[in-house]
Amino acid sequence: MSMRIQLKQSCFVKPAEDTPKKSLWISDLDLLVARTHFPTVYFYKPNNNDVSSNFFEAQVLKEALSKALVLFYHVAGRLGVNENEAETDFAIDDFKDFTPRLEFQKLVPNPAVDHSSNISSHPLLVLQVLPNTPFTGVGLHHTLADGVSALHFINTWASIARGDTTITPPFFDRTLLKAHIPPSPKFHHIEYDPPPFLKNPTSPSEFENISTATFDITREQLNTLKVKSKKDDETANFTTYEALAAHIWRCVSKARCLPDDQPTKLYIATDGRFRINPKLPLGYFGNALFTATPVALPGDLQSEPLPSTVKRIQKALKQMTDEYLKSALDY
Repeated sequence: MSMRIQLKQSCFVKPAEDTPKKSLWISDLDLLVARTHFPTVYFYKPNNNDVSSNFFEAQVLKEALSKALVLFYHVAGRLGVNENEAETDFAIDDFKDFTPRLEFQKLVPNPAVDHSSNISSHPLLVLQVLPNTPFTGVGLHHTLADGVSALHFINTWASIARGDTTITPPFFDRTLLKAHIPPSPKFHHIEYDPPPFLKNPTSPSEFENISTATFDITREQLNTLKVKSKKDDETANFTTYEALAAHIWRCVSKARCLPDDQPTKLYIATDGRFRINPKLPLGYFGNALFTATPVALPGDLQSEPLPSTVKRIQKALKQMTDEYLKSALDY
């Protein structure tokens, strides 16, 4: 069944009160990310399947958004937030296991920003709400926030909409992640090096029949992976993430039929909020993600036991100390 989206209304939602008129200093981490709106789709169901008359009502959501923008006034930018109200013939049950697919893009409004021109008048946040069919498509400019901060904003909006007053205010001062003057990096940061050059590049025709799938990993399978990760060393202490990431890294290298001597980099987004000393304040709003980057050859990944691959990942993550992260800011 093909998804049909019909746009009913488009409007700007502005903060409910006057907000400070000032610029926001952005850090090097904000400048490193892709300068685009990153799309996400949020699905909601009423508590206890008790649908009230105003559940996901457009006016309720607009009023809550307007109040949320008072706290997160930088999100409103110079003009406000562009919000679309649309309708669809899809129900939430039609998404089944929520396997990603191209049709999901229809749920997120396209800001159509030409980044080669003056972008000062473009909204930093675009939203599309489908009343009575509780989907919300969100496009938030990545320079403004990472995934953690984006979720903070969305959850605040949702809390206000349902009348919850327990809200963590955002913290906007990004100078906490300012580089030293002059910069004084103490490490070579391989995460900022260009990706390894492909020895056998994939031809465009090989991408024509690509499909998307979701692989469900059961708790039993995760436990099996963790047991294999501790093979010959019962005292080893690995997280579920480290074991699963190692398994996926090995599988992807094998599935891509990479040459044994083709260097590969595994990029691991690492939240610096609690690794930097002192820790960033609760509610820090911005980009605070660093990258742990183990490098290996497919030949080594396929020949070595799983615990060795897990140790590669664990070593890269352990390197993400306060000293290393501050060096990355200076790099």
